Amino acid sequence: MDKPKEECGVVGVYNVNKASEVAYLCMHALQHRGQESAGIVVSDGENITSKKGMGLLSNAFANFDLTKLKGKIATGHVRYSTTGASKPQNTQPLVLDYSEGLVAVAHNGNLTNAKGLRDEYEAHGSIFQTSTDSEVVVHVMAKPGHVAKPNNIGHCLGHHIKGAFSFIFMFKNKMIAVRDPNGFRPLSLGKLDTGYVVASETVAFDQIGAEFIREIEPGEMLTFTESGIKSEFIIDEDKIRPSYCIFEHVYFARPDSFIFGDTVHEVRKNLGKNLAREHPIDADVVIPIPDGGISAAIGFAQAANIPLDFGFIRNHYVGRTFLNPVQAGRSKEVHLKHNVIKNVVRDKKVILVDDSLVRGTTMKRLVQAVKNAGAKEVHLRIPCPPHKYPCYYGVDFATKGELMAANHSIEEMEHILKIDSLRYISIEGLLNSTSQPNNHYCTACFTGCYPLENPDEMTNKYRMEQGSLLTEVES
Repeated sequence: MDKPKEECGVVGVYNVNKASEVAYLCMHALQHRGQESAGIVVSDGENITSKKGMGLLSNAFANFDLTKLKGKIATGHVRYSTTGASKPQNTQPLVLDYSEGLVAVAHNGNLTNAKGLRDEYEAHGSIFQTSTDSEVVVHVMAKPGHVAKPNNIGHCLGHHIKGAFSFIFMFKNKMIAVRDPNGFRPLSLGKLDTGYVVASETVAFDQIGAEFIREIEPGEMLTFTESGIKSEFIIDEDKIRPSYCIFEHVYFARPDSFIFGDTVHEVRKNLGKNLAREHPIDADVVIPIPDGGISAAIGFAQAANIPLDFGFIRNHYVGRTFLNPVQAGRSKEVHLKHNVIKNVVRDKKVILVDDSLVRGTTMKRLVQAVKNAGAKEVHLRIPCPPHKYPCYYGVDFATKGELMAANHSIEEMEHILKIDSLRYISIEGLLNSTSQPNNHYCTACFTGCYPLENPDEMTNKYRMEQGSLLTEVES
């Protein structure tokens, strides 16, 4: 488990023919955000139908005819659980019945007050159908006194829900997309034919030929109806404080996505350049750890004027290591996933560049493989600062005990990894690689400075009992 688990990917399609097929293609582009389960829910204006399943999108929809999901409104979700166990009933989009009828809910994020709210509602007789935090929102919406308020969903999310969320709510005749006031997780709006598409990343629009319009703003809620799109904010705009997850740029998002005002590939190249300037070194070759380290390695090699080469061949038929739910299988996957090109590293001083170093399990074996192939020296460069603190907003490392840098010095990590040197980029170098103001990013996992108050001990206990973060990133 060298890397954190993914979050999830959400898709919403409104007023588009064959909406289920469009959603499926978008989800294919977002598969990297969650490979545990997938689902699509569709409305034809009268009936809501769904298809969900465990595993990759191709597994969940194997031998299924998408034309059975009829309608022009759809929402889709690819999941990796950070709250709620890996069970079929937790597969999203959730389809729930409340006072205003059926609603489908797709969620990417982590609700930090979900445990307290769930305890409160269960104490008053509410029955929950899943163990995910996402379901809490519908119970809040259905609470007497909340329904009567104008803009029910916006009011509930703005005043009762805390944490990170990019939500899509789909009803029979309308769709709502909303982002938390900190904007932790990305969410964008696109135009397709006569309708619209909302997705976690813009690569989904590329997949279907949709036009990217803009990113949905932190705290903004878009309501799609026959009358058009209505934009409003769930809290006063002067209270909105952008806290974009910088780790989306470092690791989670696809390089060809545009999020938080920047193209991910360009940010990662800038990270590599700044890293090379901060930690110059005499070496013969720069080698990326595929696929996450490629963009940063390009930037590092350019700034350091050291040749870039591919020293690893990745077997793409082996899933991302941290997505294997069985620990016993991970050590085998490390060897199945990467193979060293011996001629590239033999008798050379090698710089390895990876996107991050969280737990260190995989990296130790990769370093040893390079040394076994004949490298004279092996140096590791990481284009993000050391992970020292838990994340409460949708990433799966919930305790310091999981984080290598929280428990060891640089020198100790060099010894553990059996590497000649290890260097990280600074916080300044990280933030200077992006275009937004420095205070518009969440760097809590590096600095311990959290944009929101942390969950209480009961919430943390709940996370550990569930074996994952409290939110699902549900993501």
